[in-house]
Amino acid sequence: MAKLRFLPVIAALCLLVSCGESEAAPDMSNVSKTRDLFAMDTYMNLKAYGDHADAALDAAQQRIIALEDTLSVTKESSDVSRINSSAGTPVDVSEDTAAIIAAGLEYGGRTGGCLDITLYPVLRAWGFTTGDYRIPAPSELSALLENVDYSKVTLEGDSVTIPEGSSIDLGALAKGFTSDSVMDIFAENGVTSGIISLGGNVQALGTKPDGSPWKVAVRDPFSTTRDMCVVSIEDKAVITSGNYERFFTGEDGRNYWHIMDASDGYPADNGLVSVTVIGDSGLECDALSTALFVAGKDSACDYWKSHPDIDLILVTDQSEILYTPGIADTFQNVSKMKAEVMDGD
Repeated sequence: MAKLRFLPVIAALCLLVSCGESEAAPDMSNVSKTRDLFAMDTYMNLKAYGDHADAALDAAQQRIIALEDTLSVTKESSDVSRINSSAGTPVDVSEDTAAIIAAGLEYGGRTGGCLDITLYPVLRAWGFTTGDYRIPAPSELSALLENVDYSKVTLEGDSVTIPEGSSIDLGALAKGFTSDSVMDIFAENGVTSGIISLGGNVQALGTKPDGSPWKVAVRDPFSTTRDMCVVSIEDKAVITSGNYERFFTGEDGRNYWHIMDASDGYPADNGLVSVTVIGDSGLECDALSTALFVAGKDSACDYWKSHPDIDLILVTDQSEILYTPGIADTFQNVSKMKAEVMDGD
């Protein structure tokens, strides 16, 4: 009978063990949380994995909305609007705005003005900021281009000055800067696996939870429904600029798109219909996808040769795909177009 005195003890131990097992936190590393929102004039999707995914997504959404309020060219209270209405006087701006303007000036210089943040009056004249599309007269464009010159923008610390009559637009850099910011927020919240799409600007943190790379599809610029290729990435941004994104058809039957050439004020038409840049920085990829589209095939290839830390996918108006050797092992051509690796020599 003495043995019976141990039964309550054994039962209590079993109860503790079973309670401990039932209350153990579930493994959330393979569980994704997503967030959809509309901001910066585009639909966005954010996906994060892990125990702190919800907190990361909440913080990311708040950051995106705050950046939109700061960088919008149409909101009167934004830094950009205050700069554009400054009549040539200095304007104190946020660190974010100053950082993006600094990048705009840097990539403007690197690409010989193919990226020019002072093109806003030309974009507005074509109706791409208002929806009132039209083809401006050559004389109107000539007059507007007199105030287009990124090199005349002055940035001293967080103070910005533009010439009277000039206006800026940071749309070619804003989403790339934003995707970098979201990646930082994910990391700060303990997320090690995540991917976001900001209106086609894709950026990934780490790999998928199972350790495999993310697969990102790039749209076929000649189709509204088909993908052109698929690439595999880890900790990279994949950002595309194309003539199919925002355009209108004129009375002459021609398409006119929103990526403008600062040399003449017309949509850039230098032999490319799509430029995808893959790299570590969303801001850099965003800036270069626009600038290299304007530059054209030969200049884009030359830029890559002197900056091999990025990868490119170029699509010509002759339905040819050119891509850099750095993505050759994972590049999957799912279109009917001819594709070849660019020569690095």
